[in-house]
Amino acid sequence: MKNSRKITLAGILIAVGVICSTFYIPIGFTKCFPIQHMINVIASVLLGPLYAVIMAFITSLIRLFMGTGTLLAFPGSMVGAFTCGILYKYSKRLTFAYIGEVIGTGILGAIIAVPIAVVLMGREAAIFGFIVPFMISTLVGAAIAVILIQALKKTEVFTQMSIKN
Repeated sequence: MKNSRKITLAGILIAVGVICSTFYIPIGFTKCFPIQHMINVIASVLLGPLYAVIMAFITSLIRLFMGTGTLLAFPGSMVGAFTCGILYKYSKRLTFAYIGEVIGTGILGAIIAVPIAVVLMGREAAIFGFIVPFMISTLVGAAIAVILIQALKKTEVFTQMSIKN
């Protein structure tokens, strides 16, 4: 029962990520998707780091095939989901989840995106050319997640949706 609830919630969050993938902020040659970062935080908190990373990969893959995302979505979303999930798992503090998403995507994901842009996409890239747009995207997404999770906690929906890892 626990796994079917986790898979169902993961599927719903992936669907939201794909459906909302047309909403992006164009910055340079990147497409910044704050909704993906919101989903990373929610998934990390409710489902744990493993599900969050798998969901980030699947969402990025579907967006790539649909033409609403780029290869740069993989390092940003997956590293952010992992960092966010690990920090929340061991601290059980939402503040660390938000910080993990911002650091994981905004800094670490941006650094990993540079060789992907150069080697696989054939574009010249500088690290700071990715940090700024990735940071903007993740700050907006994490802020949305903060608002949603706080609202869910006030209505007890958060407790009902939480699936113990």
